[in-house]
Amino acid sequence: MTGTLLIVSAPSGAGKTTLVRELLKRDPGVQLSISATTRQPRSGEIDGRDYHFVSKDDFLAMRARGEFLESAEVHGNFYGTSLHWLEQQLAAGHDVLLEIDWQGAQQTRAVFADAVSIFILPPSLAALEQRLRGRGTDDEATITRRTQAALEEMRHVGEFDYVIINDDLHTAIADLQAVAHAARLRLTIQRAGHPELFSPLLQD
Repeated sequence: MTGTLLIVSAPSGAGKTTLVRELLKRDPGVQLSISATTRQPRSGEIDGRDYHFVSKDDFLAMRARGEFLESAEVHGNFYGTSLHWLEQQLAAGHDVLLEIDWQGAQQTRAVFADAVSIFILPPSLAALEQRLRGRGTDDEATITRRTQAALEEMRHVGEFDYVIINDDLHTAIADLQAVAHAARLRLTIQRAGHPELFSPLLQD
C-alpha cells in the first residue's frame, strides 16, 4: 500500500497556513511534513511541531549529504524536506502534505511524479497586499518586496494540478478537503490498496 503525497503551495499572504491547519483538523488521515528551516521561530511556533529550526551551517551540511527531497531559499532563509522520512511514511500507506513553495514543488514532482499539487491564490493582488498589511509586522519596503515576490510565485500557477482561490475561507477549506479526498480515489492508489480486487480486473 502507498500513501498519497499532497503538495500545497501559495504566495505569502494567500492563507495557505490557515487552510492547511484546517485540513489537518478535519482530515486525520493527512499528516504534515515538518520542514527544516534556518529562519527564526515566529511567536507561538514550536521546534519539531511547526518546523525543525536549524542553523544555516547545519542546513547546508544536511543538504550536502543529500538528506533533502527538496530545498529552497525564500526571503533569505533556507527550507528543506526530509527525503528518508517522507519515503517511510508513504511506504507505510500514510498520506503526507508538503507545505512548500513552487521551487520545492518542482523538485518534489521530479522525484514523486504521482504527487498531487495544489496552488492557493488570493482573490486579487489588492486583497493580497491588504492581507500583508493587516499582519502589522512589516514595514512598507518589506510589503512592497513581498507583493512583488508573490506575483512572481503566482506566475507558476500553471504548473499545478489544482487551483483554489481563497476568497471565502469556508469554501476554500471545503475545496481543499475535496481535493485531498479525490486524490485517494485515483486508480493507482485504489489499486495499491485493494490488490485482491483489481488483480483479476487489470493486467499489466
